[in-house]
Amino acid sequence: MLVLLDIDGTLLAGDGVGMRALAAGGVDAFGRELSGAGVSYAGRLDPLIVTDLLNANGIEDTPENRAALRGAYAQRLAREIRDRPLRALRGAVEFVKALGKLDGVTVGLLTGNFPETGEMKLRSAGFDMDAFEVRVWGDDSPDDPPHRDHLPAVAVTRYTALRGEGLHAERVVVIGDTPGDVGCARAGGHRCLAVTTGRFDARSLGDAGADRVINGLEDAVEIAGWIMG
Repeated sequence: MLVLLDIDGTLLAGDGVGMRALAAGGVDAFGRELSGAGVSYAGRLDPLIVTDLLNANGIEDTPENRAALRGAYAQRLAREIRDRPLRALRGAVEFVKALGKLDGVTVGLLTGNFPETGEMKLRSAGFDMDAFEVRVWGDDSPDDPPHRDHLPAVAVTRYTALRGEGLHAERVVVIGDTPGDVGCARAGGHRCLAVTTGRFDARSLGDAGADRVINGLEDAVEIAGWIMG
């Protein structure tokens, strides 16, 4: 079984640090802070957010400008979380550890974050990166423009390479806090456990098609029982 976890709003509370670092990264990359007005962040892939920020601020959307903003974002984020470490959501660190002890379970990440900034966030909040044996990031979509719905298939391919065996769709569980997390799970025929620790309430997540909606990851034993059931 493969359990894929989102990062922001699911495992940790970013408190807007990513948005601030992206906006401030514009100073380093283009000489001015970027406005995020009209740009959607929650549950989206970082490459799409970068493109939207460039367009919203009248900056040409070129590979060079995307790379410049991505690099500046990483530098700004590193500074921000060095001074103010991120906070793991209640029970999340213990939940990841408990999952890793279950026979037949591989723990992974499925997130819109770039790998370099996603790892920064997780380490800052006290997570052990070695706990995540399969990692799928926001820039891993094989399509242009990238799409979150295509990421679970990447995760299954990496699981197969790691374990040397295939995986039926129903043996994959996606855990996240946004309708985007739910949607990518449903697109792949996978189960989805949604948590209300982000910006979306139980009704929104249920309407999106989550198999189950819970308030948090504190009860690791009960949640593990549902996952294995």
